Amino acid sequence: MTLEALAERVGALRESLGRVIVGHTEATELMLIALLSQGHVLLEGVPGTGKTLLARTFAKLVDLEFGRIQFTPDLMPGDLIGSNLFDFQTSKFNLVKGPIFTEVLLADEINRTPPKTQAALLQAMQERTVTLDNSTHNLGSGFMVIATQNPIEQEGTYPLPEAQLDRFLFKIMVDYPDRDQEKLMVMRHGSSTTMPELDHFDLQPLLNLQLIERIRDMIRRVELSEPLVGYIVDIVRETRVDGSLMTGASPRSSNMIAMASRAFAALKGRAYVVPDDVKALVGPALAHRFVLTAGAEIEGMTAQRVLDRILERIPAPR
Repeated sequence: MTLEALAERVGALRESLGRVIVGHTEATELMLIALLSQGHVLLEGVPGTGKTLLARTFAKLVDLEFGRIQFTPDLMPGDLIGSNLFDFQTSKFNLVKGPIFTEVLLADEINRTPPKTQAALLQAMQERTVTLDNSTHNLGSGFMVIATQNPIEQEGTYPLPEAQLDRFLFKIMVDYPDRDQEKLMVMRHGSSTTMPELDHFDLQPLLNLQLIERIRDMIRRVELSEPLVGYIVDIVRETRVDGSLMTGASPRSSNMIAMASRAFAALKGRAYVVPDDVKALVGPALAHRFVLTAGAEIEGMTAQRVLDRILERIPAPR
């Protein structure tokens, strides 16, 4: 597949997704970039904005197995990963796989489960493996976590720790649709109060794991010049010294932005990265990795405003 053919395939994927999902075009593009970069995404939005439907439709169009788990306060790590159960007939332990053994995992309301269960995802997200009773099990190269959380309702929730947030390539805000979009949504889905059945839309997969692997190989060959590498590193390092931030972004985030920038350029049909590619991804890739100081919060500062200020200070390479 050529870069031009990839750009056409991405356009067809957007069109197919648009038959089900109204709006959220930026979220769709970021999710595709994350998949091709072997990253994970955190969707944040109030209930009813289509986060679950977006994840299910996305998984169908890329032809990956979809799994969902509802995170609750009583969820245990074994409920997510699985366990080895003893079979008295064979006198052997058999692996009973948990819902994490899938390709696209929807971690619904991830901040409603305690930290020990959240931590069960750390190895899976970073290494795409899980360990059970000293045995390591591979989750495959198609494994991707799409987590959701509600930004408003905080009672009974457990904020994600920095180590968990750092595993997400992007944090994507899923906002309310505008009036025209909401009207179209009601016309399309207003005949039922339940989630739309995807089979009714005659969706055809436009990617598969074999093709995704080929595209990833193409993306790795997209040119990222040394000045642009320095630009990414300078942006990330500046977050660690900005007076409005208690903690800045990790070195892992530099690698993530570099790979995502390559994917972003490839989806545009280019074999090279330009500064605007980096700038477009800095917000969703870095804003969730910051901890603002108390003084900055009192002043009404936000992570995005800090990033805007950093981008103004650091000149982009020409």
